[in-house]
Amino acid sequence: MFPLQAAWLYYLENPALVLNGLALFFAVNGSWLWIATQLRSSLGRQRLATLPSSESDISLQRDQRINRLFYSVGAVCLTLAVVLTLISTRV
Repeated sequence: MFPLQAAWLYYLENPALVLNGLALFFAVNGSWLWIATQLRSSLGRQRLATLPSSESDISLQRDQRINRLFYSVGAVCLTLAVVLTLISTRV
């Protein structure tokens, strides 16, 4: 039996394991997005201190929109991870 077929049969017999693996994938991605956005916003504040006020206002608004998008995508990923984990306990 080929290794991929053996792995596929193993995962078919253990659906909770597959769901937990998928939940782990989404949790890692969501947490990485939150951490990267936090680091990006702290570096952005340092960069904005060197710009003139008119440019910094425009840049600040743009950065806030981007950060909100990244935080919301990260929150969706983390929520999906929790939901998948709860579903895997019922399987």
